[in-house]
Amino acid sequence: MSTKPVVIITGAAGGIGSATASRFAEDGFLPVLTDIDNEGLMKTGEFLSRRKFEHSLIAGNLEDISFLEHITANTLKKYDRIDVLVNNAAWRTRETLRTVSIEDWERTIRVCLTAPAFLTKQVANVMEEKNIQGAIVNVSSIQSFFAGGTSPAYTVCKAGLESLTYEAAVLYGPSGIRVNVVLPGAVNTALSNDITNEENENVSSVFTDAMIDQTPLKRFADREEIANVICWLASKKSSFVTGTSVVADGGFTHNFNAYSLKKLQFPKQF
Repeated sequence: MSTKPVVIITGAAGGIGSATASRFAEDGFLPVLTDIDNEGLMKTGEFLSRRKFEHSLIAGNLEDISFLEHITANTLKKYDRIDVLVNNAAWRTRETLRTVSIEDWERTIRVCLTAPAFLTKQVANVMEEKNIQGAIVNVSSIQSFFAGGTSPAYTVCKAGLESLTYEAAVLYGPSGIRVNVVLPGAVNTALSNDITNEENENVSSVFTDAMIDQTPLKRFADREEIANVICWLASKKSSFVTGTSVVADGGFTHNFNAYSLKKLQFPKQF
């Protein structure tokens, strides 16, 4: 049995997931990392190895319920404990409800909502059996309450992930298991640089400029900044925080209009 705490992180091949893995390792955790992108997962592992951090890699598809069971069983076999679960993995298409296929809809649901639900169920059962007062952190998005019209299944799943968080927090709270959700705004990851128009031209920079114009901190988040929030929610420093959503969006949510519009009114103040 490991004497170090163990964290399972999904979607760990890059972006927020790999940054979170590094941060947990720095905090003394043994990261168990999973992703469908085996090449990206290996790169995360190589980065941790160069820094002398012990870790485990499990490549596979979260759409497969048996793979979810494999993640839990493999972690228990190797470390005999699970202290934290981070449901970070996501998948989406950029299209509207007019064009989305049933296949893309169902795949998004399975990766972004079904997998977190059943991994939470399995990991929480382990925590209860071993009397571990652990933490589960889900990664949602401010898109859960800001409909953009261009990622219908993803938006629905992120809203559902918040509800799942509250449900799980109520169910597992008496066992000392805390469940919370992080809602990032704009973050510098691959998902923020894959926006194309109908001619398949990348127009991400147009959207980036518009988001920054709406954000009080005037920038995107670095993925490490979101990892910091996740790790805080998993730590003893947030020991009385459960069933809570934490928005990390640089102030975007509560800003009524873009700064370019504010300057029209008060050019010397904005």
